[in-house]
Amino acid sequence: MIKKIVEFCLKNPPAVIMIAALTGGMGIWALKTTPIDAFPDISENQVIVSTQWAGRSPDDVQDQITYPLSVELQGIPGVKQVRGMSGFGFSRIYIVFEDRVDFYWARTRVLERLGGLGDLLPNDALPELGPDATPLGQIYWYTIEGPLDLGTLRTIQDYTVRYALQSIPGVSEVSNIGGFVMEFQVDVDPNQLFSYGIDIQQVNEAISRSNIDVGARTIEASGMEYIVRGTGFLNGIEDLEQVLVTSRDGVPVMLGDISSISTGPAFRRGALADHNGEIAGGIVVMRKDANPVRVIDAVEERLAEIAPALPEGVIITPYYDRRELVLETVETLSGVIAMEMLITLIVILIFLVHLRSSLIVTATLPYAVLLCFAAM
Repeated sequence: MIKKIVEFCLKNPPAVIMIAALTGGMGIWALKTTPIDAFPDISENQVIVSTQWAGRSPDDVQDQITYPLSVELQGIPGVKQVRGMSGFGFSRIYIVFEDRVDFYWARTRVLERLGGLGDLLPNDALPELGPDATPLGQIYWYTIEGPLDLGTLRTIQDYTVRYALQSIPGVSEVSNIGGFVMEFQVDVDPNQLFSYGIDIQQVNEAISRSNIDVGARTIEASGMEYIVRGTGFLNGIEDLEQVLVTSRDGVPVMLGDISSISTGPAFRRGALADHNGEIAGGIVVMRKDANPVRVIDAVEERLAEIAPALPEGVIITPYYDRRELVLETVETLSGVIAMEMLITLIVILIFLVHLRSSLIVTATLPYAVLLCFAAM
């Protein structure tokens, strides 16, 4: 067999050159299009389901969320293993599929199963899928700094930077970290509640009932059609103070009469800081099988576009960039291949004293690398 192949190559040089050029071109195309990362992705083919249930103990979360979900998700085709974890106020379930199962097909089947849970879970516990990324998907970390308070910096990250980066192809998620999430805080006076005979549940219902827009029908008059709607969304502290809680002897009791209302940071369990103090920032998570170099290039282009729209003095500074590690890895590999080619050329030239033979053998090294990329 080998003899026939050698004879064919010797008798048909043009065909050999054409085949070599074709396969080499395929290798060059694959080299430019194949995603290259610095770390091998050896993670399992898995889908993550996260559920928040605020204020509940790990035992309650295990009994009412993690265990029922684990049993329900075991019946999905292609599932190899289901692992669950319960913590304070949250549940996380890892559904591991067989390697032959398509990643996005698995996510679709899990989402279908979650949509048919019905009354299996508590009303205030809503499961959701994790990002379509791998554990190695965090490719770009950045901070937002400036002469503003942490609440304002976090708001810029939540509603300006995050939305701009989320729409980039290849970005699965932009996670927020650090700063303060601002909220309206209602500090109820228990003495006022007792004097008016009001419980805290009535206060919660009054706020929820008042923070809503109401849609209605239309009115036709003089050949014109008018759309009728009731506006009721709360826009500030003044609106909250005018929320009607109840009435006593015909006198309305407003929320401002029984509580102190202000804006402040929400409760948090972590922070982001450097040598200068606390800061706000974000983490860009890459979608599975995306090219990290291209994604990071697109992220920096988008950050440059939104920079003029940021408040004066606010800057975005990267402090982890996977692209640098990827490019250094590729540069190291290229240097090693070049060094091997040089050594091979010199050694064969010394022993055979024949330049053509040395060049033919040396050319097989980069050609073999291109064939490996073509096989991917």
